[in-house]
Amino acid sequence: MLTTDQKSKIIKEHKVHAEDTGSPEVQVALLTEEIKRLLLHLKKHRKDVHSKRGLLKMVSKRKKLLSYLKDEDPRRYNKTIKAIGLKK
Repeated sequence: MLTTDQKSKIIKEHKVHAEDTGSPEVQVALLTEEIKRLLLHLKKHRKDVHSKRGLLKMVSKRKKLLSYLKDEDPRRYNKTIKAIGLKK
């Protein structure tokens, strides 16, 4: 789980405007960071089925957000992909 300091740092890096906390770019960045942390946990605890299910839900949500962003504004989508370091 991300701390509030880590979340605010990620939001600051990926925000679109001054009061932004819920744009697709910010949501994708936060989900990506949570996914990375959960992957490290699952490497140690392979049989943790509940965490694996949560991971799959997060990956699915991130995929939906990226799909929405790609349909709405491909330029923002490409910028987000490069900033976060994801594959297309």
